[in-house]
Amino acid sequence: MSVPVTPLQDTAATPATVLVQREGSIATVILNRPEKLNATTKPMWRLLEDTVRALDADDTIRCVIFRGAGIKAFGPGNDISEFENHRSSVEKAREYGPIMHGALRAIDQLRHPAVAMIHGICVGGGLGIASLCDIRICGESSRFGVPVSKLGLAMSHDEMAGLMRIAGPDVTLELLLEGRVFGAAEALEKRIVSRVVEDALVEQSAIECAQRIADGAPLVARWHKQFVRRSMDRTPLSAQEYDEAFACFGTEDFQIGYQAFLSKRNPVFGGK
Repeated sequence: MSVPVTPLQDTAATPATVLVQREGSIATVILNRPEKLNATTKPMWRLLEDTVRALDADDTIRCVIFRGAGIKAFGPGNDISEFENHRSSVEKAREYGPIMHGALRAIDQLRHPAVAMIHGICVGGGLGIASLCDIRICGESSRFGVPVSKLGLAMSHDEMAGLMRIAGPDVTLELLLEGRVFGAAEALEKRIVSRVVEDALVEQSAIECAQRIADGAPLVARWHKQFVRRSMDRTPLSAQEYDEAFACFGTEDFQIGYQAFLSKRNPVFGGK
């Protein structure tokens, strides 16, 4: 995409490890450490949370794409070279954990629809990020897995939340116990990805998907995301929750949408 890039700096002296590109109502969040296959670091997790929280608060956003820089990797997870200084003991891990989990929760709580554009390697924490997106599109040569058992690490509740939701407990436990890395076809079979396309078409396919989402009514997209998540909770709906399903009929977008349908023209929604 040929669009302006907003660097969000870790510090004044280091290049941005998270970038945001904006084209119209679509924002693209880029994990930007291509020399390390976009492995995530402690300051990078902080930056990612701040970035996602800012996008969440922006009502002009209609879809967010998450991707890694380059075409070799979406992300391999945490940078293991950091472990000695930041995760080499229970005490250090307790300090590190909430920083990483804060970013993952920000993605999980994002109001806007999220699309993962997956090139190449998507394992460990990288898969944790992608699994929190609503639609996940990868290339035929993409690779997936959670080989943390080979490091003597346990995947925490927040880290496996997305996998549990999209693939279920059986598949999640299979990935964690075996630590196996596998291809795109198996990832599709396990519902880890939504669709698989030719490697050269990953970017185009993800952008087209995001544009279809952005062309729809943004309030409805947010409601649908909220309603689907709520439907997974089997506790009875409150009267307020039940009534919220009718709120769309009071929006300007509803008037625009159904009148456009009757007039056989494409609607242009305003998000009101």
